[in-house]
Amino acid sequence: MEPALVDVVVIGAGQAGLSAAYHLQRRGFVPLERADSADQTFLVVDANPEPGGAWQHRWPSLRMATVNGIHELPGFAVPPADPAAASRDILPGYFAEYEERFALDVLRPVQVKSVRRADDDPNGRLVVETDRGAWAARFVINATGTWTRPFWPRYPGQERFRGRQLHVGDYVSAEEFRGKRVVIVGAGVSAVQLLDEISHVADTFWVTRREPQWVEEDFDIPARVAAIAGVEDRVRRGLPPGSVISVTGMHWTPWARAAEARGVLVRHPMFASIEEDGVRMPDGTFQRADVILWATGFRPALDHLAPLRLRTPEGGFRVENGRSIDEPRLFLIGYGPSQSTVGANRAGRDAVRAIVADPVALAA
Repeated sequence: MEPALVDVVVIGAGQAGLSAAYHLQRRGFVPLERADSADQTFLVVDANPEPGGAWQHRWPSLRMATVNGIHELPGFAVPPADPAAASRDILPGYFAEYEERFALDVLRPVQVKSVRRADDDPNGRLVVETDRGAWAARFVINATGTWTRPFWPRYPGQERFRGRQLHVGDYVSAEEFRGKRVVIVGAGVSAVQLLDEISHVADTFWVTRREPQWVEEDFDIPARVAAIAGVEDRVRRGLPPGSVISVTGMHWTPWARAAEARGVLVRHPMFASIEEDGVRMPDGTFQRADVILWATGFRPALDHLAPLRLRTPEGGFRVENGRSIDEPRLFLIGYGPSQSTVGANRAGRDAVRAIVADPVALAA
């Protein structure tokens, strides 16, 4: 069966994908199933069975008062919510109402298997192959985020550990670790937040690869601009975006201050290996552990783009202003400098502006 024709396919209905869909609609594009033959069309596909992007998978103790960087979707503010409410109970409903309010017709659940070129014509179409069919698009806006690709570092002896290992993506609550000794690995916001939370009920031991560089100044607008510029430079050169902390440094958060006040914000160097009942430190000492919690971040979920052969030898994608330098029909939003929620909103808008300005988008 021939792929169905559509002007734009948006892959992913998180913050970035919904922003793109909103701006496509504002520019006159029509959801594919509602379109007439003369309309310019778009289709949003999403792998989740329900609306909400990654928010529906966050741990229950992540409250509205403590989530890092919620930003409203364009055209519709986040409804008032109890600061003590779990973000995963509030934000998926907000996303669902947003999709309905703007009639974005998100198709789900859809697993995208691959994106490939239909032919050798640089102005031809990209074919999006899924488990629900195939679409041939003039442009693809990829907004698949990172949640489905947790990063697990490899250390000698990891398979020998008799306790529990989990990634922050699998975390539920501190209660499951009550009375245990928990090694927390990572230097990001989640690591520090969970260190503060778990340390109320368990003995914690925090390790990072590098000594955290604590930044006393507020993470103000100039600091944000500088951080974004650093990530933009990396992705323009085809380097992996890198962690947020590697660019911004460690800024003091309420949970970091709370952990420091209770004396649990104590960083140790990364262990050298893992043994049956704990970890072996670089100086040869042994630290007992019941649990190893890997708060080691996520990587962009981009394996479906492999047929385009865009990944650089350094492991990244060359991207400028959200657009692939090596495949201009492809936009990567929520990637690199647009990974924050406010950045994802802007990236969705800017991708649509670029599409509208491109003569291919107006072709018959």
